[in-house]
Amino acid sequence: MNREPNFLENLQAELSNGRLWFDRGIVLVYAVAAGLFVVAFTLLSEWAFGLFEHVHDYNRWILLVWTPALTAGIVWLTRRHFPGAGGSGIPQVMVALDPALPDHERGRFVSLRLTLAKIGLSSAGLMAGLSIGREGPSVQVAAGVMQHARRWLRADSSMSNHALLVAGGAAGIAAAFNAPLAGVVFAIEELSRKLESRNSGLIITAIVLAGLMGVSAFGNVTYFGVIRVPVLGWAALLPGLAVALSCGVLGGLFARLLAASLTGSPERFNQWRSQYPVRFAAAGGLAIAVIGLVSDGSTFGAGSHAVKQMLAGETSVPSLYVLLKFVATWLAAWCGVPGGIFAPALSIGAGVGHNIAAVVSPDISAALIAMGMAAFLAAVTQAPVTAFIIVMEMVDGRAMVLSLMMAAMFASLVSRMISRPLYATLADYMIGQVPPAAPAAAPNGPTDKPERGSGHAG
Repeated sequence: MNREPNFLENLQAELSNGRLWFDRGIVLVYAVAAGLFVVAFTLLSEWAFGLFEHVHDYNRWILLVWTPALTAGIVWLTRRHFPGAGGSGIPQVMVALDPALPDHERGRFVSLRLTLAKIGLSSAGLMAGLSIGREGPSVQVAAGVMQHARRWLRADSSMSNHALLVAGGAAGIAAAFNAPLAGVVFAIEELSRKLESRNSGLIITAIVLAGLMGVSAFGNVTYFGVIRVPVLGWAALLPGLAVALSCGVLGGLFARLLAASLTGSPERFNQWRSQYPVRFAAAGGLAIAVIGLVSDGSTFGAGSHAVKQMLAGETSVPSLYVLLKFVATWLAAWCGVPGGIFAPALSIGAGVGHNIAAVVSPDISAALIAMGMAAFLAAVTQAPVTAFIIVMEMVDGRAMVLSLMMAAMFASLVSRMISRPLYATLADYMIGQVPPAAPAAAPNGPTDKPERGSGHAG
């Protein structure tokens, strides 16, 4: 017969294990550091895009040289010195979590060195005006910080490399979006599929601590403010379904196009990209600059300003914003610059909701915009729970939780009929690029260094 827990005995057992508490303290200190790294990344990226806006305001035609030149330089530096920093960063963390990856290869995808490179190169991408976000890269940034804690823990510590990476990646989402709940869900839905029961409390505490760093730095405010949610009756059903269906199709096509472009198709263009990556990046940067000038600057950067304009009911966003932002984001990712697609995906979804609301139901525009954000992000990532929780926390949309959930789930279902999961596809491709372990060299014989893979597909 099981006896009831004895509080004093359990408390004594917990407090008597000093080394265990030391390990826990190390993890929590690194969680705070991860949050602070993301805060620094946020401040640097905002400063970088502010510099771009100054250049744009000074003389917009300079961007036809500024953006291609910076894009080419970023891609050259990334491929030359930091190949693991390319792309969004989420596929890299997923590769590092793969149990089949040898331990000595993990540093190619997640490390403190790549964390610093990711911060600098992604900020430079925003300085170029590229359509990228910092939220996806924040996953790799925080995971690299948390991974560094391993060297201070015991070899037999219960906090495994897997747990550290999951905690770090989720902490990055929590701190970047000021959304701790989204970080926890992201850890379960996208990174780990489940949390280690023995470390789940410590992992969640680490995620919350990292999120608190963002709150401490920027205040307890929502990313896009607070939307005024109108009463949604049956009249909102068809417009809501139209938004979810449109975002599901567009998001699925975006994910399929991006996965194909970054893993080898279309073949002719990717041969040029492989042979002349810097020239390809310059051409892509020029195309992004032209798109930005055509859109009167609305497609430059992550897209947060455009979303705020749409939520505020302003009409300065061009009618072709969705198409132009779609192409600009795809080109930026295809060039191979370090940068994410979370924020641009939110702005594209907001544009879909804005366009449908303008035609069907202007009185519920804010609600359809929020539903579009959740739906398009869910369609691209095929992580619907994370998507609707992120949007709910970004707009303080708790009154819309069922609507956001419906839009995200439906759009994700439609996307699955069109495309494989984007991040999992890119992670599988990266794993395939890891060279096989070199055979042991004969004593005093020559040794060959394994070829270094690109690691920038994501």
